[in-house]
Amino acid sequence: MDNQFSIKDKVTVITGASGVLGGSIARNFVSAGAKVVALGTKQEKVDATVIELQATGAEVIGFVCNVLDKEELETVAQKIVEKWGRIDILLNIAGGNTPGATLKPDQCFFDLELKEWDKVVDLNLNGTVYPSQAFGKIMAKQGKGSIVNVSSMAAIAAITRVPGYSAAKSAVDNFTRWLACDLAMKYGDGIRVNAIAPGFFIGEQNRNILINPDGSLTDRSKKVIAQTPMGRFGDINELNGAVQFLCSDAASFITGIVMPIDGGFSVYSGV
Repeated sequence: MDNQFSIKDKVTVITGASGVLGGSIARNFVSAGAKVVALGTKQEKVDATVIELQATGAEVIGFVCNVLDKEELETVAQKIVEKWGRIDILLNIAGGNTPGATLKPDQCFFDLELKEWDKVVDLNLNGTVYPSQAFGKIMAKQGKGSIVNVSSMAAIAAITRVPGYSAAKSAVDNFTRWLACDLAMKYGDGIRVNAIAPGFFIGEQNRNILINPDGSLTDRSKKVIAQTPMGRFGDINELNGAVQFLCSDAASFITGIVMPIDGGFSVYSGV
């Protein structure tokens, strides 16, 4: 049974690997025996991530790469194939909201700067599409591979103040389903595309709107907890098992799904 969930020796590309979510997943994957390719936008952060992961004895390489630059992505893909001969898994973790695209409590939609809208939509949607094309092409040639994208609760229900992020993650949901069908029909049942939809986790991007300076919950986070049947925020490590499952042979007949990992937030009516 354990072998079904194995990702040992799987060549895994992780965008946003130097971030909180990407780093957590990367640590889990190397502990499970995967070969990890860490991608990030800042050299010092990529280097630090690679050093940390290699210290466990894992096979890890890293590249500075912009997920919105098709040529950079294709160059990295070729270097990975030259080193390890294949690409088995792509985890599109890079993304997130931006301060400029988050409306203040006293702002409305008409106050939104469209350049900030463009930034957050580009990062989350095209930052998923471009790597999927560059690395997915290798998987298509192999006839085997697994892509996991990151959606959000903001794609499932309207969440105030984050219109651009919400729209982008909704598009990621649709793209996940579309790509899953397209690759399976054209390249066989060995290529799968799925997504996770994390609930509410405390990270650097959302800490200021969920946690007060004194450590207490903001009014917004109190609403989140009230809507979460489990009554708490998630721990970032609670995403790791689901991602590993979706990339393993245990999920060999699963494609095109968006899996909520949310403590029940998405199913609770509030009553």
